Formats: sequence, structure tokens, C-alpha cells
Amino acid sequence: MSTAPEKSASTEKTKKIASALLRYRVLAYVTGIWLLVLTGEMVAKYIFKVENVPSWIAVVHGWVYLVYLILTIDLAIKVRWPAPRTIGTLLAGTVPFLSFFVEHWRSAQVKRDFGV
Repeated sequence: MSTAPEKSASTEKTKKIASALLRYRVLAYVTGIWLLVLTGEMVAKYIFKVENVPSWIAVVHGWVYLVYLILTIDLAIKVRWPAPRTIGTLLAGTVPFLSFFVEHWRSAQVKRDFGV
């Protein structure tokens, strides 16, 4: 029979995981969008030779990706992902469209495993 403090600790852990998952999901999408914008900028600049493309797009993606890394590590620690899964998820923000798929897979797995 479980006691009230054990249920409270379990509920608190679930809330922390749910919160970390939400932050990860938001940043996975934001990172994916900015990566697509950056890819478009690179295509315009280097393939179509468009001049005067905004140089700040790479900076914004870099900062967004940094926050994505931090929040992904936070989630990975809370749900105790093995190192290969964590690294693969971290790298998903560097391949166009991949962050959207990986976010879906990881979110489904965390929801299934932790009931959030």
C-alpha cells in the first residue's frame, strides 16, 4: 500500500516531466522552423546567388538551437534517456525537417512511458 508522500512525490515527478516535455516540444518546433528559414537563406545565397539576404537568421537559429540543447538535456535527465537517444535527439535540430519527426517520436515515447 502506498503512502501519501509517495503519491505526492510521484505526482511531482510527473508534473516535472510534463513541464520539461512541453518545453522540449515547443523548442523542437521553433528550432525546426528556424532551421528551415536558415536553409532557405543558404539556398537563396549560394544557389540562386541572391544578394542582401539577412545575415541575422543564422544567429537567431544558433541561439534557438542552444536553448533547444539545454531543454532537451533537461528532459533527457528527467526521463533518464540513454546517451545514444539523447545525442540523437540533440542532433535532430541540425537536419531540416528531422526535428519535427524526432519530436513526435520522443513525445509519444515519454507520454507512453510516464503517462503524461
